[in-house]
Order: sequence, then C-alpha cells, then structure tokens
Amino acid sequence: MAQRRILIIDDEASIRESLSGILSDEGFAPLTAANAEEGFARLDEVRADLVLLDIWMPGMDGMEALKRIKELYPDLPVIMISGHGTIETAVQATRLGAFDFIEKPPSYDKIILAIQNALQLAELAQENRILREQTGQHRAITGNSSVMLQLKAQIERVAPTDAWVLIRGEHGTGKELVAQTIHRLSPQAAKPMVAINCAAIPEELIESELFGHEKGSFTGATDRRRGKFDLANGGMLFLDEIGDMSMKTQAKILRILQEQKFERVGGAKTISVNVRVLAATNKNLEQEIEQGTFRADLFYRLNVVPIFVPPLRERLEDLPLLVDDFVVDCGRKGFGRKRFAEAALQLMAQHPWPGNVRELRNFVERALIMSPGEEVTEAEVRLLLGGGSPAKVAPASPEEYLAAYKHLSYKEAKRLFERDYLAVRLAANHGNISQTAEQIGLERSHLHKKMKSLAMEGGEG
Repeated sequence: MAQRRILIIDDEASIRESLSGILSDEGFAPLTAANAEEGFARLDEVRADLVLLDIWMPGMDGMEALKRIKELYPDLPVIMISGHGTIETAVQATRLGAFDFIEKPPSYDKIILAIQNALQLAELAQENRILREQTGQHRAITGNSSVMLQLKAQIERVAPTDAWVLIRGEHGTGKELVAQTIHRLSPQAAKPMVAINCAAIPEELIESELFGHEKGSFTGATDRRRGKFDLANGGMLFLDEIGDMSMKTQAKILRILQEQKFERVGGAKTISVNVRVLAATNKNLEQEIEQGTFRADLFYRLNVVPIFVPPLRERLEDLPLLVDDFVVDCGRKGFGRKRFAEAALQLMAQHPWPGNVRELRNFVERALIMSPGEEVTEAEVRLLLGGGSPAKVAPASPEEYLAAYKHLSYKEAKRLFERDYLAVRLAANHGNISQTAEQIGLERSHLHKKMKSLAMEGGEG
C-alpha cells in the first residue's frame, strides 16, 4: 500500500522538523510548507491525504487557509495545531470543517491517534459517498447467451488487473454498464470511477472538464476547478464516446495518459495523478484512423484489452431475461407489477432493435404505461411497434395515438412522444447522434441533454 502523505503547514521550522520525524517513524510520507501560500502550492503539485495546519502564521492565517482548503478540497481532512489555543478557537475551527484541534507542543501519541482517526473517517466517508452514488447503478449484466457468457468471462479476467480497457459496441448496448462492472470487481472499487461523455461536452470546454482550470483562465471561470483526471486520482476514469474528441484534445489526452501529469487550463503547475482508464466508443476507430480523424497512437494506448459488447439482435435469446429485469425496475418506480404475454415476447424477438438494450428498456417502460391490464398483450406490443416496422415505433394514425395516449396527462404524453420521435430519428440514422442532431435542428450537446432528460441516458453506453 502506498504511503499516506501528510502535509505540515507551520511557520516554525522546529515544529515541521519534529512532526516530520514522528510521521516518518510511523510510516507516513511527510510534506512541509512554511506558510499557507506554500502549502497550497504543495497541494497543487501532490495529492495529500491529510493536512496538519498551524493557526497563527504570517500572511494568510490558519483559519482562512482552512476555509480555502475546504472550498478546494472538501474531502481532505485537516487537523489544526496551535500554541495559543482557546475553546472559542477550537469551536470555530471545528465549525469550519477541521477534524480536530491539538495544542502545541503536540503529544506524540495524541497526534498519531488523531491522524489515524481522521484518515479512517475520511475513508469511510468516501466509501459511503461512492455507495450512495452507485445505488441503483450496480445492475448485473443480464444474459445467458454464448456471446454474453464470453463477455462476462472477459470482464472477470481483466477487472482484477490494472490493465486499461477499450469497450466497443453500438449505441445502447450497455458499454457504461460494462465499465461499472469492471470498476466494481477491480482493485479500485473503493475509489471513485469518474465518468465523462466526450461527445456531450462542447469542444471549447472539454479541456477544462478533463484537466480543470484556474480562476480567471477564461470567461466564466470565477473559481479554480478540479478536472476529471484530478478527481479520479487513485481510482478509475471512464472516457465515454472517446471517438468524438477533436484531434487537438486527443493529442493532449495522449500526453496525459502517457505521463500521468497535466496542467490546469490557465495554470503553470504540473499535477501528477495515478489513474486507470476505461474508454468506450461506438465508432470504428480503425476506419477513423484511416480517415485522419483519430490518432493511431492514442488508439494503441487505449486498446490494451479490447472488449466488444454485442448488439441485442445477436443475443435475442436474452430478451425475456432483459424484459423481466426492466419490469422489476419499472415496478420500483411505481409502474405496477405487470407481465408480458409469451406471444408478446415472441413478437418483440422479431423486432431488429436498432437502439439495442436502451431501446428495449424504453419500450418496456412505454408498454407498461400504456397497457391498461395486468398483462401486456401481443396486440398492444404490435400496436406500439407499429406493426413490427423498424421505421415506426409509435402508432401511425390519430385514432391509434389517442387510444394509446388517452390514459396519460399532457406532460406524460409529450415526454413519451419526444422519446418516440428521437428513437425513430436515431434508428433511421443507425444511432449517429451528430447526423440526427443536424437533421432535427439541434446542437449535438443539446440533443444529449434532451436524451438524458428523457431517460435515454444521454446517448451514453
């Protein structure tokens, strides 16, 4: 296990020296700074696990430094130390977010106990936060078909390693679920997996998203912001839709992936990280390389272990299992405990599902909403599939629309129509979001936001 880094910020050289010796003896890696400004410079360069912060210092005092640390690094535990401590000062420091308050000269046993308790609490807080964030996301990969059994075996082999993975497959096949499963089974499971959709972020902001920015580095940058690479330090970074990055951004990404170092936008300090990278794309990257729109060296850097997620049409024997999962999930959302008739499932198995598992999930939700009975019948499925035509997802005539939507409020019907409309246009373009956005008159990023608001997962996976 890597040594925990403890940053000592104190203007007294004797205190810095004595604390460094104590920490080294206990197996920690001490870092030192003679004032708050120097301390923030060290935090920019190296990720610390805890800060020992003096209160009375020239320039920025400890209380002001504590406020700033909690603004920039809210999860970083801070222990205050002071030779002129009072109860009022200790209470104020605690209210500002300090873990503990220790008087100088610090007792050996007390300082070590406080550090151990603070680190343990910080670990528990991080684990709880990750569990909260991932609640409802830990879906198992569903399917017993031969291609899915092969996929699960690949995941089980690669997850316990530190290897980087390139996940490939069509839109809606579940690439993000594969990434989440790898993370859950990996040595980084207790650390965060930070995801970024490279296609959904405007080109002018993607560097800020990935690397962070300094205050005033561009219009709207009112504060310093940590980037995704920084937030994923020690854990995992998931780059979705990697094929949609510009060549300029690809060059910067490649350098960071190779060196694990970067500078924030508008900054000059180099920040080091240790990140395991998972990437995903629906594009044929080999073809993109031939066309000059994707860097070959970046492809080879990411493609350490390739994993292909099969489309739904190649594993239709899994459709009943997927439908059962989606029905249970929808039941938790208050849709009731309905079932699909066997004949309805057989009809659904004849549909090409160009939107793959995501399209199937949306269809199940739509069918459960529109079916008035306890069972979704073959006739209802046929109506919703538009007679089985892949070019028609919703009913065709005004009468059919009225019959299907009459149980919904205007808001629900509008939302359902928007999802149907986008599903049809995306299917017609074989899942190409850029082409669809251009045809319907939306910005690409706006289309992603609309898809996410309609539970279409923003085009991810």
